[in-house]
Amino acid sequence: MDIVNTAVTSGIALLAVLLGGWLSVQNQNRLWKRDHARQWRDIRLTTYREFLSAYREYVAFALEPTANISARTHPDRPGDMMPYFDDVGRPYVEKLDATKTAVRLVSEMPETGDILDLLVRRARRIAAARATYGAKEIPGEDWQKLWAAEHAFVTAARKEIGLSGAWRTSITNDDLFLGKEP
Repeated sequence: MDIVNTAVTSGIALLAVLLGGWLSVQNQNRLWKRDHARQWRDIRLTTYREFLSAYREYVAFALEPTANISARTHPDRPGDMMPYFDDVGRPYVEKLDATKTAVRLVSEMPETGDILDLLVRRARRIAAARATYGAKEIPGEDWQKLWAAEHAFVTAARKEIGLSGAWRTSITNDDLFLGKEP
């Protein structure tokens, strides 16, 4: 009876240790996943902020009276014009393109990339228009489309970092692609 009693007690203790170890591993795994998600959220937030900063600097430079911008027909989209900057404007283009690539690297949803491309195209359209118009003469429709694309990008970025329900919008997808003002 002593051997059976000792074996049962030892077996129960061993099961308790195994159960405790398994629960500990599960808890550590949950904590690791939460920390991993937090790190990626922070990386995305930083990357999106850097992109938006580069995008705004690009547009601001394009509006400078001293900006030297020329435009030619886009090689892949005949209806679009492609802006070309001089040496002074080249860093703005490079920063925009580099941060665009960074956003593509860290974004999780393909929709974010699609909206990112649209926003960059719209910003380039403003710069191309600036090649022929003065800063205050750029067509209002181009501005409306740019702001709608920016709003859509910010909404997509907020969704990726877990803030989707915090900001309501009155812009529909039709408004985004047709350039309607909300």
